[in-house]
Amino acid sequence: MTERERYVKSLLFEKVDKVHFMPGGPRESTLKRWRSEGLPEEVNWFEFLCRQIGVDFTEISGRQERIDPAVSFRMMPEFEEKVLEHKDGHYLVQDWQGAVVEIADNFDLTYLRAAKDFVTRRYHKFPVENAKDWEEMKKRYNPDDPSRTAANIKELGLRAKERDYHMAIGLSGPFWQLRDWCGFENLCMLMATEPDFVMEMVEFWKDFVLAVLGRATGHIVFDSILFNEDMAYKEKSMISPAMVKKFLMPVWSVWAEKIKESGCKVVMIDSDGYIGELIPLWIEAGANACWPIEVAAGNDIVQYRKLYGKKMAYGGGIDKRAMAKGGKVMEQEVYRVVPPLLKDGGYLPGCDHGVPPDISWPDFVEYSRLLAKLQGWL
Repeated sequence: MTERERYVKSLLFEKVDKVHFMPGGPRESTLKRWRSEGLPEEVNWFEFLCRQIGVDFTEISGRQERIDPAVSFRMMPEFEEKVLEHKDGHYLVQDWQGAVVEIADNFDLTYLRAAKDFVTRRYHKFPVENAKDWEEMKKRYNPDDPSRTAANIKELGLRAKERDYHMAIGLSGPFWQLRDWCGFENLCMLMATEPDFVMEMVEFWKDFVLAVLGRATGHIVFDSILFNEDMAYKEKSMISPAMVKKFLMPVWSVWAEKIKESGCKVVMIDSDGYIGELIPLWIEAGANACWPIEVAAGNDIVQYRKLYGKKMAYGGGIDKRAMAKGGKVMEQEVYRVVPPLLKDGGYLPGCDHGVPPDISWPDFVEYSRLLAKLQGWL
């Protein structure tokens, strides 16, 4: 089987010769530790890991040259990134999305562009506070901007038809995107006090994503499309199920329907926190996979399988705290989760979030070796 076949079939509860292998990805601080513990400098950590445990990296990653469809849902133009103040060990900055953010001065602006590391930040102001701000923000989201997809996307689509690796893209869900525009607390207040305004923004985002996505899916059949939708605390969803049904589910449902019509079979939702009350809503909206299933937030992936059967596939779900302890504790956690779920399929084993720096390189190698054995690679 190809890497692509393993990825898709694993998530669709179909039989595979080996389960798609991705034990979890490190952040910058994690890699720094690992390089002090035996991971060589300037090597691809995943390729080196595979060699360490005796797995063929090319069989895992695909042997063909990867194609980047260059689909962009970001604002254009972005806001100017600039430091507004440097005081008492902190930067106050305007980030590329127009928010005013405070971070410790041992980090720089690049840490606000992507999840390079585990960085605490404090938000002071967001770009959309009223209708006037919203009118200005909309100008940054022209779906017809030609730079939102690769200029040669038709050619890329033809080349991608026979690929042996899986091709996935991610996009911000409506809750995630409106939170970036308005701020979490402000958005929640608006949902209660100005629902029509919120619905206007939701509808705009729904239509914008459909337009941009349609330009890509008209040429490329993706293997999975991920909605980034962090919307849960440790023990509860950030908004009530009633608000989810009102503001978010109509968007997810339309997106999921169009995505599946395009030939993509996996619609995945990403949310940290406790997702127990969200999973049935995601299923109803047409999603059929989710991750990372954080154990510390109260999620029990084995119980979710009993509750929802083959209606939902999962990625992640292995407690990072147990991984950090290594040895028998790690083994017990892996055996608690992996064999019961792999028995039915619909599961890609892995760490239940980004791999933190309290997990040592030797322990991660042993954990990965155990996963590889259980997934049929060794």
